[in-house]
Amino acid sequence: MATTQKILEKLDLYERLMRLDKPIGILLLLWPTLWALWFAAHGRPSWMVVWIFVLGTVLMRSAGCVINDLADRDFDPHVARTRERPLAAGKVTPREALTLFGALVICAFCLILPFRSWYIVCLSVVALFLAASYPFTKRFFAVPQAYLGVAFGFGIPMAYAAQTGGIPATAWLLLLANVFWAMAYDTEYAMVDRADDLKIGIKTSAITFGRFDVAAVMLCYAVTLALIAWVGAQLDRGWAFYAGLAGAAAIAGYHFTLIRQREPARCFKAFLHNNWLGASIFAGVVLDYLIVDGVR
Repeated sequence: MATTQKILEKLDLYERLMRLDKPIGILLLLWPTLWALWFAAHGRPSWMVVWIFVLGTVLMRSAGCVINDLADRDFDPHVARTRERPLAAGKVTPREALTLFGALVICAFCLILPFRSWYIVCLSVVALFLAASYPFTKRFFAVPQAYLGVAFGFGIPMAYAAQTGGIPATAWLLLLANVFWAMAYDTEYAMVDRADDLKIGIKTSAITFGRFDVAAVMLCYAVTLALIAWVGAQLDRGWAFYAGLAGAAAIAGYHFTLIRQREPARCFKAFLHNNWLGASIFAGVVLDYLIVDGVR
């Protein structure tokens, strides 16, 4: 019984290390990937491909969290919000974390084998490099959130490659849109920890933008929606797609009311609420294709 209890406690620590108890990160990776899958397949993606990418998103986000905490294990104990993370608290060893990271990466790699494509394999190597290297950009890059946007959005070109065998210009536009979206929501996230990050020397967009942080967040939202609208125009999408974008714009406006006073709790609420922004865009994409198919 004691052994079973220890195993369950260790599994709980691993779950927390992978942030499976906090699915917001999975959702923020998943929505752009789903946008891309629906666009690439003209509203009719292969359900096998969809499930592969959903599972891959869960695994790679989990792996990203593990390597992030491994890289930040000397910094997290000094930040109020992260000091109780398993690595920072000394409840999981670096060796355990590295082993878990390797297992997650291997599982994610196995998922893409059914595609039998060296092109996708090469893209997956790039995705792994981006996910593993992001935590270290906080040491030297003034706006690491931009790098995060590439890492979080690399499922977009991979989705196009899986569905079509190529990566058109619209895929890169979507990836660029995701970069600006990540800069928006992760700046909100960084606004929560700004005081602690200044003390320990971590670089974030919230620190770099300074007193223009709120304006920068709203500008990033505007660019995100403009780029996605451009993609929609290139693909000749209809009113339902733009209704989804309008809903996303309204949500971004609500975020302004949350972050304008820079209160940490409200900034964190805005960060979490980005799930609904991504969902609104996806709903517009799906509904638009359903209407087109219905008309036909």
